Amino acid sequence: MEESGVSGGTVVSWVASGAVLWSTAFVLVRAFFPKRSYDFCNRAVSTMHAIAAVCLACLSVDDWSRPVSPLAAASSPRQMRALAFTLSYMVYDAACCHLNGDVRLDNTVHHLVSIVGIGAGLAYQRCGTEMVATLFVTEISSPLLHLREILKEFGVKDSDLNLLVDVLFAVARMGFGPYLTYVTVTADNPILIKAMASGLQLVSAYWFLRILRMVRYKLGKKKPSPSPSPAGKVAAS
Repeated sequence: MEESGVSGGTVVSWVASGAVLWSTAFVLVRAFFPKRSYDFCNRAVSTMHAIAAVCLACLSVDDWSRPVSPLAAASSPRQMRALAFTLSYMVYDAACCHLNGDVRLDNTVHHLVSIVGIGAGLAYQRCGTEMVATLFVTEISSPLLHLREILKEFGVKDSDLNLLVDVLFAVARMGFGPYLTYVTVTADNPILIKAMASGLQLVSAYWFLRILRMVRYKLGKKKPSPSPSPAGKVAAS
């Protein structure tokens, strides 16, 4: 890896140390919250990663007047570090879900696409701008995803707060994701990166449709039942 000035060994060490960091954080959260579920502790770690990843993504932007440029360019060391940081989390999260028996198809595809896509970006040392922008959009909305599940553990379900979290998450994922997928696919990027960007967008679209159905269901439950007509009252009497 010469273009970014970051060697392959350095990237591997970043990913390995990051995986150890997230695993240690999970063990500590489990120790601090022994009565909470495995999923709760994992989502707490995921929220920590989301906040840190957004900060690293912001720090990697050189020109805020043009945050998504240049396209299909060599990745900077700061972009490489941000991507390696998230790759380490994806490896940890995939292992954590597997150990918990949470081997759903959508979750597995999400982890596979993310790991292969980020790994390809680090190997090619290209597409850093697009990938970090995608990282920013997905991770700034991730706490909302985890909050909706954490609220369920606290018994907060089918509330206005829960509905608001669902709506905000869906808007965040589908408001900017398609644009970033478009610029990644149309730019002069390797075919593997284009395929992974498209795959990640398909997973986001699937989640968006699921949440949309959930929101419609919740809104339907909130509609007041129609009051019986006067004729109905007379017939009943």
